[in-house]
Amino acid sequence: MALTDRIAILGWGSLLWDLDDLTPKVAGPWALRSGPKLPMEFSRISPKRATSLVVCLDPEHGVGCATHAIRSVRTGIDAAITDLAARERAPAHRIGWADAAGRGHGRMPEVVAAVGAWCAERGWAAAVWTDLEPNFRETTGAAFTVAEGVGYLRTLGDASLGEARRYIRQAPPTTRTPLRRALACDPWWRGLRDRARSTGSRLRRS
Repeated sequence: MALTDRIAILGWGSLLWDLDDLTPKVAGPWALRSGPKLPMEFSRISPKRATSLVVCLDPEHGVGCATHAIRSVRTGIDAAITDLAARERAPAHRIGWADAAGRGHGRMPEVVAAVGAWCAERGWAAAVWTDLEPNFRETTGAAFTVAEGVGYLRTLGDASLGEARRYIRQAPPTTRTPLRRALACDPWWRGLRDRARSTGSRLRRS
């Protein structure tokens, strides 16, 4: 495959630890922190993740965070889009793309431009990414804020809260969004971690 045939898949959330059915459709390891910085926040409620909060591109509430890249085995953009859409259980129009020639599609023109410029600079033919939108307001009826996000997490039952804890804990350290920074200092959230550690210690002793 020539350098100019390379297509990158960009990730910043669960893709990094759960490629799922995308596994045979990528080559090599993740190149951590190698992608463009894009605005993100944990402002999407995901049915796939037990209604926990997950990270998405959100220019209104998010901040620029590093993304990570892995190479698709595909040499055509349509096939790479189809692969990522299948992994995300999402329609193809919810997969963003941009190429080194300045073409692309996505919810945010500024993201398309940034990814296209990154492709041209780094020698990628194109890149694809998950472009699912924030849905906090649509799901809860309240505009997203850090306080509302923490409040939402407090309403979750054990299974959903456990999934939210796991997801937010496993997100890359570079995904330092306002909500994640607030949770790191929140006594209730820190207490969940301490209780989980205590429970794990008791189980290991029994």
